[in-house]
Amino acid sequence: MIYIYNDYGGTHTTALAAAYHLKQLPQSERKLSSEEILNVKYFNRLTKDDFGKLIFHGKDEDGNAVYTIGRKRNKLVVPSLKEMILLLQDKFHFSEKIVFSNTSPTVPIAMSFGGFFSRGLKIDSIGVPLLVKGAKQCCDNVYRLVENTKKVGKTPFKENVIILENEMFK
Repeated sequence: MIYIYNDYGGTHTTALAAAYHLKQLPQSERKLSSEEILNVKYFNRLTKDDFGKLIFHGKDEDGNAVYTIGRKRNKLVVPSLKEMILLLQDKFHFSEKIVFSNTSPTVPIAMSFGGFFSRGLKIDSIGVPLLVKGAKQCCDNVYRLVENTKKVGKTPFKENVIILENEMFK
């Protein structure tokens, strides 16, 4: 199975989700410390050149690959990837289950502004504190989103490619 967490930039809530999924962060809904947040691999480290790239984060305890992708505002990226995967599965007769999980609903306003200042304007002195504040605000939702994503991944479905929009985590 493959898990792919996606959102606008692919470097904040997706990085947190991958870290939770891979048990690199405490497995609870408690608030993270600033140090824990800033030590997450790829957190606030990707650039515009990384948009649209699948970033491999590792394999979980069950051997499932965990990726992230920043899709910008293009809501067609994930459906297009799904169609490509279905085409390849049909042509090459493989049945790897793939779960796309949208982390965007967990993003608080502080994180949006922090990302704009830090990644967009390159003003880390303003952006990073806002990103950390936002990450502390949403880490419990990100944790629950990951737990739900893993639960869905273990549930049998007729289709091998599942897209989770996760609107319940707003």
